[in-house]
Amino acid sequence: MPLHKGPHEAEPDRRLALNPFYGEANPVGGMTDAPPRHRLPEGPLPPMSAYQLVHDELMLDGNSRLNLATFVTTWMEPQAGVLMAECRDKNMIDKDEYPRTAELERRCVAMLANLWHAPDPSTAVGCSTTGSSEACMLAGMALKRRWAKKNADRYPAGARPNLVMGINVQVCWEKFCTFWEVEPRLVPMEGDRFHLDPQSAAELCDENTIGVVAVLGSTFDGSYEPVAEICAALDALQERTGLDIPVHVDGASGAMVAPFVDEDLVWDFRLPRVSSINTSGHKYGLVYPGVGWALWRSPAELPEELVFRVNYLGGDMPTFALNFSRPGAQVVAQYYTFLRLGREGYRAVQQTTRDVARGIAERIEAMGDFRLLTRGDQLPVFAFTTASDVTRFDVFDVSRRLRERGWLVPAYTFPANREDLSVLRVVCRNGFSADLAGLLIEDMNLLLPELRSQSGPAIGDKKAATSFHH
Repeated sequence: MPLHKGPHEAEPDRRLALNPFYGEANPVGGMTDAPPRHRLPEGPLPPMSAYQLVHDELMLDGNSRLNLATFVTTWMEPQAGVLMAECRDKNMIDKDEYPRTAELERRCVAMLANLWHAPDPSTAVGCSTTGSSEACMLAGMALKRRWAKKNADRYPAGARPNLVMGINVQVCWEKFCTFWEVEPRLVPMEGDRFHLDPQSAAELCDENTIGVVAVLGSTFDGSYEPVAEICAALDALQERTGLDIPVHVDGASGAMVAPFVDEDLVWDFRLPRVSSINTSGHKYGLVYPGVGWALWRSPAELPEELVFRVNYLGGDMPTFALNFSRPGAQVVAQYYTFLRLGREGYRAVQQTTRDVARGIAERIEAMGDFRLLTRGDQLPVFAFTTASDVTRFDVFDVSRRLRERGWLVPAYTFPANREDLSVLRVVCRNGFSADLAGLLIEDMNLLLPELRSQSGPAIGDKKAATSFHH
């Protein structure tokens, strides 16, 4: 079936699709026809008419502020929006034409290197990306190239590289393994362990392992993977076997949370085995999509042949990105947010978001119909399922009924070996206030009596029930 299949039948009422008051002058002039949807119109429309046609259709999208499925920032200050509008025509790759934008990118890399305790922030290598997915691809490429150089006598003749990670990793890691021909070695979930554990990671490593991915903030339940313990297990493995396996920390969300509200947690470049870290500026970096960041602890971790160099300001600007042309607006917005908030501002925002998450989790647990898997005390994210004695409804019923009230709360089934577990997940972000949280709880309390009176779950096939895919 085609990806985009439009209707072929005539739509006689479409000439009435536009409010006549939006005509340029005469309310009835030029409104005898509506433009086609699936081919270019023959002629132009007045700008306001084109705007309203698009605007009206987009009203059917969900309200992003009520979307508790996404990790992506849905609110920024008006001043940030103005800056982004001023910079959206600047091409980020043109370092020599837009040297100040390039300089702001360089400063952001230095700020993150300092935040993540790089041994020498002035020499740490990094770049902006369109998001964490691209950043993960770059980190994976570096891991593979370093491994290939060390094993030039065996690769590509017979050795096949592999990457060790938990089954809870974001789908971008599966894409990396497919695109760059790396064997994914996935540690399944077991019991109440929903992410990678140190012993399992070490057991899957061998001479063909390019690295281990540790996730600081699983998207399934918001929990941190034990990065320090994973590094310690790999230290012990090296003592026993001589295998030196680097670690990449996928800090898409947690790398912009832990430095501010979990300062005693050691997960970053303070661990010598951590070679690279990525984060999403457009998640808990508090910037609209899309911007991400990839950093390496020193130039030694990033093979020089993967770095392209652009001359700007008479100097040398390294670039290591898959995308080429993209707007500079998000990088400028990231610098604005770093400048605007500072450490104390970020700490206040992330702590408030965590407090909101923990508050909602406690109130949901108090309802008696649900069991918490996590409590929002790591990422401001928590997952919960129905209590063992609840048989009249399931998490998919709750998700469906909340959607009727405007809330987008995903329900989904966990992967191997916990396909038996279906959960709801709530992501709290900046802008999701305690007042909004209270309205969510009110709506859940209104829906529960109806759900409790059902004879059973509405949809038996859980795969058909979920509209959320990790």
